[in-house]
Amino acid sequence: MADHNVLGEVLESCGTDPLTGFYRDGCCTSGPEDLGSHTICAVVTAEFLDHQRRIGNDLSTPMPRFGFPGLAPGDRWCVTAANWLRAYNDGAAAPVVLASTHELALQIVPLSALQEHAVDVPDSPSGLEE
Repeated sequence: MADHNVLGEVLESCGTDPLTGFYRDGCCTSGPEDLGSHTICAVVTAEFLDHQRRIGNDLSTPMPRFGFPGLAPGDRWCVTAANWLRAYNDGAAAPVVLASTHELALQIVPLSALQEHAVDVPDSPSGLEE
């Protein structure tokens, strides 16, 4: 059975460089082990990363022993629904790729909030050429 996104379609990959997802499979899939609900595919910004650091969730510093490279603005990453919602409420929400955001995120975050920050991000920079 395929996982679905917040649009009711088959969940698309969030990112492989760096390799994201609770299961490090590139997708924002979730399961019983994922207590944080890493279900929102965010395109992290400097403002979002700073906010996360301030709330005790440092996503910028590499942690090699956990296979975590550290994030930079523009990276796509499966973030926890609760932390994204906190950033949203604090005015620091990161853009969201709806097609890659798991439907389980809707248990925590309203669809309208995700839609406010929706972006359509190409897999490759070549998609940005005119």
